[in-house]
Amino acid sequence: MAAAILLSSCNGGIDSVFPKAERPVSEQIIKKMKSKGMAKTSPILIRIYKEEDVLEVWKQKDTGRYALLESFEICKWSGVLGPKFKEGDRQAPEGFYNVGKAQLNPNSEYYLSFNIGYPNRYDRSHGRTGTHLMVHGACSSAGCYSMTDEQVADIYAMARDAISGGQDYFQVQAYPFRMTAANMAKQVTNPHFEFWKMLKEGYDHFELTNYPPKVDVCERRYVFNREAVDEKEFRSTEACPPVTMPKRLIELYSQKRSEEKAEFSKALKREQARAKFKGEALASLDLSQFSIIAAGSEVLPPPTPEAPPVVEPALVSEAPPANTEASAAEIKAAAASPIDGVVSGAQNEALLSGKTSGEQSVTSTAPAETSVVQASEVEPTPAEATIENTAPSAVPVPQPAERQEVAVAEPAKKKPWWAAKKPVSQK
Repeated sequence: MAAAILLSSCNGGIDSVFPKAERPVSEQIIKKMKSKGMAKTSPILIRIYKEEDVLEVWKQKDTGRYALLESFEICKWSGVLGPKFKEGDRQAPEGFYNVGKAQLNPNSEYYLSFNIGYPNRYDRSHGRTGTHLMVHGACSSAGCYSMTDEQVADIYAMARDAISGGQDYFQVQAYPFRMTAANMAKQVTNPHFEFWKMLKEGYDHFELTNYPPKVDVCERRYVFNREAVDEKEFRSTEACPPVTMPKRLIELYSQKRSEEKAEFSKALKREQARAKFKGEALASLDLSQFSIIAAGSEVLPPPTPEAPPVVEPALVSEAPPANTEASAAEIKAAAASPIDGVVSGAQNEALLSGKTSGEQSVTSTAPAETSVVQASEVEPTPAEATIENTAPSAVPVPQPAERQEVAVAEPAKKKPWWAAKKPVSQK
């Protein structure tokens, strides 16, 4: 194979050894994966920013959280900032989309491509139309996001490898710009401002968790990381069912919203000062009428009820200690050196709910066992072979390790690592 690759440099490049749809990810990106603790086939997520001309590929680390792996400069996208409305408007979509195996196109006329899944349930609930909205190569766009052939070869390869590794679909988050409070303040007079406030909520959830948000649609609006009470369904054109949200996420998101509202207010005053200088409409508007919070999300839902903890009986060694003084020393050492289990933080729900595993008292130094959440099923593929917005498949739920318990004394519990008020976002 090495000789064949060497020969290919004289006979048309790597495509003569690997068909374009089977080309491996470039060595440069493979090295980044290894340095960041990412497996070749671990799940991915894509974020797109129109104004910045950036497509980001995020990938799941061995901790379970996602981290930014690679940023690509978008070669071309068509239209203006704002969502797509109808077939033929040459507008690139904005929103939350899912891409599965059937949407990958190895025989694209634009080198390689994948269909992002427009229109999704939100789009259809508003009567929006359009087909074949892609991320593709050839650096030419008519409503799509176009990359160079070299770029799309790597993007396609990462998507292919993630799906072959077991990811049913990956999430594409398409934004008009980075959804910061300062950027939002610049757009308060834009007709799409209310729509963008919805997108910002999903954007903020990912910024907090570094895990794909659960996306649903009801009342013709996006809702994120909500759990329907009594397993009721979300229907795009009907009233939203009663919902809950993980307690820890409520705490973190409430804090972030307060910070964002304060920053939005400051940025809005700066924008109004500029508007007065330029003679723009914002100069004469009452700033109190503008909010950064999406309609319908003014009040956060109650916390998801927590299951009662299951306490396991302690296992006590039957053999008495040979030396009473030695046993006391061992107890003191055990209290000073807790067992450090592997805490992955992999799944959004367990990390944010603040749950810990039941007491697992043993006389050995084995780490605490972990529980597993079954993967949720993906909705059926619609006629145009796209996948709807559904909850991301759950992943194994490692719980924080418990301290070693000795029959004579119980050492103090460690504070879980994820109990910090504001986790650091990985970008």
